[in-house]
Amino acid sequence: MPADSFSLKTIAVPAFGPTLLYGLATGAILPVIALTARDLGATVALAALVITLTGVGSLLTNVPATVLTTRYGEKWALVIASLWCAAAMVTAALAPVLWLFALAVFMVGMAGSVFGLARQSYLTEAVPVHFRARALSTLGGVNRIGVFAGPFAAAGAIHFAGTPGAYWVGAGGALLAGIISLKVPELRAPGDRVRRSSAGSGGKGTGGPGAEPAVPAPTVRSVLRSHGRVFRTLGLGILLIAAVRASRQAVIPLWAQNIGLDPTRTALIYGISGAIDMLIFYPAGRVMDLKGRRWVAVPCMLTMAAGLALIPLTAGSTGLLLASLVLGFGNGIGSGIVMTLGADFSPSPGRPQFLGIWRLLADSGTMAGPALLSAVTALASLSAGIGATAVLGLLGAAAMWRWVPKGKPGYGQPAGNLRDHRPGPSAGRVARLHREQPAGHTAEDVPHSDDQAQPGPEVQQHGVAVAQQRGPAGGVQVSADGEQQCEPARNGAQGGEHR
Repeated sequence: MPADSFSLKTIAVPAFGPTLLYGLATGAILPVIALTARDLGATVALAALVITLTGVGSLLTNVPATVLTTRYGEKWALVIASLWCAAAMVTAALAPVLWLFALAVFMVGMAGSVFGLARQSYLTEAVPVHFRARALSTLGGVNRIGVFAGPFAAAGAIHFAGTPGAYWVGAGGALLAGIISLKVPELRAPGDRVRRSSAGSGGKGTGGPGAEPAVPAPTVRSVLRSHGRVFRTLGLGILLIAAVRASRQAVIPLWAQNIGLDPTRTALIYGISGAIDMLIFYPAGRVMDLKGRRWVAVPCMLTMAAGLALIPLTAGSTGLLLASLVLGFGNGIGSGIVMTLGADFSPSPGRPQFLGIWRLLADSGTMAGPALLSAVTALASLSAGIGATAVLGLLGAAAMWRWVPKGKPGYGQPAGNLRDHRPGPSAGRVARLHREQPAGHTAEDVPHSDDQAQPGPEVQQHGVAVAQQRGPAGGVQVSADGEQQCEPARNGAQGGEHR
C-alpha cells in the first residue's frame, strides 16, 4: 500500500481491537483488587501493596518481554500475553488464599508488559512514519477507553456473581483480545530476525559466497550501549512524564478528601477529567505528525504542571473540577507521546530490545511518581507533595524542549543516532533523504559519505516489510544534489533486505 494512501481503517480491527478488549479486561479489575485482598485477610497497608504488584510485574518483565517478542514475533507475543492474562484473571477469581491472589495480580502485570511491547512494536513496523503519531495516539486513546469502560462492565457481573465477577469479565476480555490477535497480519515469519542474524556469508552458516553478510543479533546490552545517549537524555524526560501521569491519578482523590468532598463528587470530578482525556487523543496525534513531536510533548507537560499547581489553591468542588479539567486536557494531548518517541528512536533490527528498555524507563517513572508524592506529603504536607509533582512537570517540559528533535518527524538526525557521527551529507541532504525513508528507519540508515554504499531500505506494503526494488547490485547512494541513486555495492556485498 503506498504511504500516501494509507488509512488507519485498514488495520483498525487487528491493531486496535485487542487493545480495546485488553484495556477493558484490566480496567474491570482495578476497583476490586484491594477489596479482594481485604476479603482474603490483608490489612489496609498490605492491600495497597498488592495493588502495586501489577506495576512491579510490568517493571520486571519489560526486558524479558523483548526476548519473547523477538523470538516469536509481535502477533504471537500478543496472543501469548492475552492468554497469560486470562489465566491470571481466572486464578484471581478462584484464589482461596492471599498469596495466590497476589501472584495472580503480579501475572497480570507481566502480561501487560509483553502485550504493550508487542502492540507498540507492531504498529511501529506496520504504519508509515508520516502516520505514526496518529496511530500510536489512537492506540493510547483506545486503551484508555477500554480501561474507562471496564469498571462499568464489571459492575453488572459483580451484581450477579459478587466480586469474582469482575475477574471473569477480565478473563473474557483478555481471551477475546487473544482471539482477535490471531487476525493480526505477520510482519515477518516468527523467529525471522533470529535466523537472519545468524545467517553467515562467504561459506559460513547457511550462506555461500556473495550471500548477505552476517548481522549479529541485537541484544538488550548491545542496544543499551549503542543508544545510551538517548536513554540518558530523552529517556529521563520519558521517566518524568510517566511520574507526573501516575501521580495525577492519586492527586485528585487525595485533595478532594482533604477539602472535605464526598466520594460521589470526587468520583464525578475524576470521571469528567478522564472523559476530557479520552476525547482529544487523535487531534494530538495529528499535530505530532504534521508539526512535530515537540509541539505536543512540551505543552503536555506544561499544562499538567499548571493543573497540578492549581489544585492546592482550590477549596471547593468547582475549583477542583476546573483544575482537574486542565490536568486531564494536558494528559490527553500527550496521548501516545511516550510510544511515539520510542518508535521514532528505535533501531531496526533491535526495535523490541530498545522498546523494552524504553518501557522500563516509563514504568520506573510510574512507580517513582507516587512514591515521591507520598514521601513529600509525609515530610511536609499534601500541598507540598502536589507542588513537588508540578515541579517534575516543569522539568519534564524542559527535557522535552531540550531533547525532542525540532520540526516534522523524519527530518534531520535524531539525537540518539549521533553516537558514531562522522562527516557526511549536509543537513539539507539528510532532510531530503529522510523524506524518502519508510517507517521504522532512522538517521542510522543514512549513508555517512558519498562513496559509502548502503543496503536498500525496506518499504511497507499492506503492513508487511518488503525489500525496495533497486539496481543490479543495489547500493543506495546519495548523489551530489541529495537524490538517492543506485550504484554497485562495494566489497562484494549483494543487495538484500535491510532491517
